[in-house]
Amino acid sequence: MRITIVGLGPGNPELITRRAWKILQDSDEVYLRTAVHPGIETLPIANRRSFDEQYERASDFDSLYRHIAEEVIRLGARTQGVVYAVPGHPLVGEATVTTILSLAKEQNIPVEIVDGLSFIEPTLAALGLDGLSGVQLLDAEDVARLHHPPLNPDAPAILAQVYNQQIASNVKLTLANQYPDEHPVILLHSAGTADQFLEHIPLYELDRSTRINHLTSLYVPPLPRPSSFERFQETIAHLRAPEGCPWDRKQTHRSLREYLLEESYEVLEALDKDDMQSLREELGDLLLQIVLHTQIATEEGDFQMADLVAGVNAKMIARHPHVWGTTQVESAEQVVANWDTIKHRERSKNGERKSILEGIPPALPALAQADKLQGRAARVGFDWPKVEDVIAKLNEEIAEIQAAESDQERFEEYGDVLFSLVNVARWYKIDSEAALRETNGKFMRRFQYIEQNAGRDLKELSLAEMDSLWNAAKAEERQQRE
Repeated sequence: MRITIVGLGPGNPELITRRAWKILQDSDEVYLRTAVHPGIETLPIANRRSFDEQYERASDFDSLYRHIAEEVIRLGARTQGVVYAVPGHPLVGEATVTTILSLAKEQNIPVEIVDGLSFIEPTLAALGLDGLSGVQLLDAEDVARLHHPPLNPDAPAILAQVYNQQIASNVKLTLANQYPDEHPVILLHSAGTADQFLEHIPLYELDRSTRINHLTSLYVPPLPRPSSFERFQETIAHLRAPEGCPWDRKQTHRSLREYLLEESYEVLEALDKDDMQSLREELGDLLLQIVLHTQIATEEGDFQMADLVAGVNAKMIARHPHVWGTTQVESAEQVVANWDTIKHRERSKNGERKSILEGIPPALPALAQADKLQGRAARVGFDWPKVEDVIAKLNEEIAEIQAAESDQERFEEYGDVLFSLVNVARWYKIDSEAALRETNGKFMRRFQYIEQNAGRDLKELSLAEMDSLWNAAKAEERQQRE
């Protein structure tokens, strides 16, 4: 009773180990995971059997590999045991082997691993890479299932088993979420064999290669300049280190508060302008604030970036059961309702207060805070049935401010008018903050036009003259839009 798992190397018979050769030579029978392996005919195997026919019957690879592993376990439980041979190294990209090891441990069947040269060593040689230089090694199938590559873009990566065009296409789509379309990549075909070939192509051509087969791997070089989140964390940690920057080292959560608020507003300004170049820069500045706050928390032992990311990642998955669960939704409104229900359940579980208005930041600008309050209340039915009722309420509040007899009354009624205006905006799906910011910007542009075209001190202009210039500014804006 024994299982001997032999690595056959990458395909060139000269690269098989002497121990593996001897075991194959001395064995009465050898079971191959697949006979589709370069150089198999030159190996000293007197009686070979393969599981190739199982590939045609299996519905998916997981069940196929499980079936092969169970069959090897059955053979290994015999008195004579079994010799099972796989391409490359038994523990590099061989799903059957890890399953065999697990099942054999349960059944107390001894297993011997006979090392073989994997595809990795000839791949590193072909690419001229040092295996300890940060090279990332992944299975292309795993990457193909994702929407964002689990890769550090500052380090090289090798994706094994790009065995057909479909896998290549899905891998390309995943990589495109981080790498530009023109990023140079290399398809390495038949590494470690006489047919070895390096195909240099841009990423967008990845799935157009006609050479792709079961012996194809993909090399993804690093991006040309430091771009990883980890590198940015190192930059900020360095700034906070004893040998870093005196200004950055003296900052605290409280001292950085104004910068966090300022950068948030600059992001909003870029969004209002629909300026993607500015948005990229301002989001970077906002990210700087987040990483800096997290670095301070790390130094003070409060939490680390991994805690922050793990927490928000778990929250997003838990609050999207229609994506990562069995919940069915038919609209975005249902998603919001589910989100609120789950959030309410989480807070109740944690012993927090149960008000639906809980969690709206008190530091929000007043218009945004009013919108949030009204939106939360509306989700449980506390809302007008139609927008006409909302406008009627606005007119009522305007009448009340006109009828107010004291400063305090006018102050209160004015707040009610603003609150009602926000409600009108909410019904029309208008962002009150954005609308007012845009109007502020419009006022600034038109007033500056008056200043620039007045020809004399503004105090010397009549209201009619300023109004005329104002209308000229409006006309110029309209002409530019057309």
